Amino acid sequence: MVSISKSDEADKSLYDRIGEEPFRRIVHAFYQGVDSDPELRALYPEEDLGPAEERLVLFLIQYWGGPTTYSQERGHPRLRMRHAGFHIDLAARDRWLRHMRAAVDGSGLREADREELWAYLEHAADFMVNAA
Repeated sequence: MVSISKSDEADKSLYDRIGEEPFRRIVHAFYQGVDSDPELRALYPEEDLGPAEERLVLFLIQYWGGPTTYSQERGHPRLRMRHAGFHIDLAARDRWLRHMRAAVDGSGLREADREELWAYLEHAADFMVNAA
């Protein structure tokens, strides 16, 4: 039997530590929140949120060290460019973060993994703001 030390575990990517399924659960819970939030839902032009959900899952998996399916299917992420056509102000950012916080907190991830993921999500949300 091979034991994994804490330092070995810390050297792994988040994807290697948690796998694909937690990303799918988090993103699905997040989009359930989006669907019930009329103001945030208005930022998603597709009637079916399924394609947006899948894109975010694939992006997060790739970002956190998993398969590069997102880039293979859609090219470079170019997050700001892809979101430039949407009015993302501080209120929209805060609504996005509220639903994402609930999804991450309900994910069952270890605290250290939740904190690592959350730090990125907060940074990404701030980065996406493009309107006053």
